[in-house]
This record gives sequence, structure tokens and C-alpha cells, in this order.
Amino acid sequence: MTFTVIATCPRTGKAGSCQSTSTPAVGWRVADVVRGRGVVAVQAHADWRQLQLAKRILEFGHSPAKVLKELSESDPHFDWRQVAILDFAGRAATWTGPRARPWAGELVGEHFVVTGNVLAGPQVLEAMAAAFRASADLELEERLLRTVEAGRDAGGQPEGQTSSALLVHDRYEFPIVNLRVDVDAEPIGALRRIFDWFAPLIPYYVERTLDPSSVVPKKQWLEARGLSANPFRP
Repeated sequence: MTFTVIATCPRTGKAGSCQSTSTPAVGWRVADVVRGRGVVAVQAHADWRQLQLAKRILEFGHSPAKVLKELSESDPHFDWRQVAILDFAGRAATWTGPRARPWAGELVGEHFVVTGNVLAGPQVLEAMAAAFRASADLELEERLLRTVEAGRDAGGQPEGQTSSALLVHDRYEFPIVNLRVDVDAEPIGALRRIFDWFAPLIPYYVERTLDPSSVVPKKQWLEARGLSANPFRP
């Protein structure tokens, strides 16, 4: 019950995912980044254990095709799953099981995969792919969110969405973006509002993590740039 984009960016070295679904708290269980290797997603009937297994196999340096093969051989419920794996070389492997609820499928592009189930139709993934391709000059985090917004605007899921999440890693051991809307009447719109406020803070939190002595307090840093220290206050 999810539509997802996973992607890598050869220009910046970033990798990440963005998704939305009609069920709550999608951010903890569907997709993750393996630093230096790629991105994995396990959805439809998501299984956090299979996601962890996929990450471990990819971390050992195996190809996406090998990861998918190992999952298929170890998971007795593989026909219920929808899986997407993408590495930094641009190689992808995907699976939509016959028991994934329709409409379900995937599109593989250059350094990205869009995949979904319980969708209004194939136009959802087509719109997502077009949005990702059209935003090549932007940072990956913005591209991922625009891609999921395009899926929503093309019909998304007939029953609507309840949660959404955005995850991006750069060259560091920690994510530079890890934002989640666990329950909302329009979670993609809520994620957009959170991201637009948070985006200017990305370099701040990177620098503060690497060297706390190099930055001033967050409120002072924002005010120096004419930005609101609290997005919920005028």
C-alpha cells in the first residue's frame, strides 16, 4: 500500500528514498540506505527483517540481482512483497510479487527506481519518473520529495495517504535528512512543509555533528539568515 522512489546521485554521491502510504509510520519499515553501496526498499507487505537482510547482503558488496535472489530464496512470503534494490553503479533489481495488491508495478530509470502498489494506475509511476528526470539540477532530497508529490498528484492511492518519509545520506556515517510524518490527513503536504523549513538547516546540522565548536546556536544561525527559529510561531 505504498509508492516509493529510491535513487542515487552520481554528481553528489548522495543516496536516498521517499515514500508515502495509506498506513501509518511508513518511515521505519520500508526503505533504507546502505552507505557506499546503495538503497533498498521492501514494501507491499513490508517486513523489516527482510529489509535488514537486504541491507546486509548489499553491504557485503553483492549486486542488486544477488540481493534479490537471496531474498527470494529465504522468504516464504516473497510473493506478497514488492522489492527494489539500487546500487551506486546504477544497477537495479526489482520484484513485484503476484500477491501484491493491484495496481502494482515499478519503473527503472537511470540511477532511480519508482515502485508502488494499491495505486490508482500506472500513471502514478509514470508521473513520478517524469518528475525525477525533470529535476536533475536539484539536490537529491528535493528531487525525491518532488517525485512523491507527482505520484500523489497523478492519483496516488485511491484511499489516500496517511504517512510519508524522506531519507537522504551523503558521504557521512549519518543521514543528512531523515524526516517522517507518521499520521496526517495529507502527509506529503505535511512533509513538504517540514522539509522546506528544515532544508536550510542541513549544512548546519552536518557541521554541528562534525565539530560542535564550529557553529553558533541554531536560533542565532537561522536569524542571521533571516529565517524563522520556530516555524509554528509568527
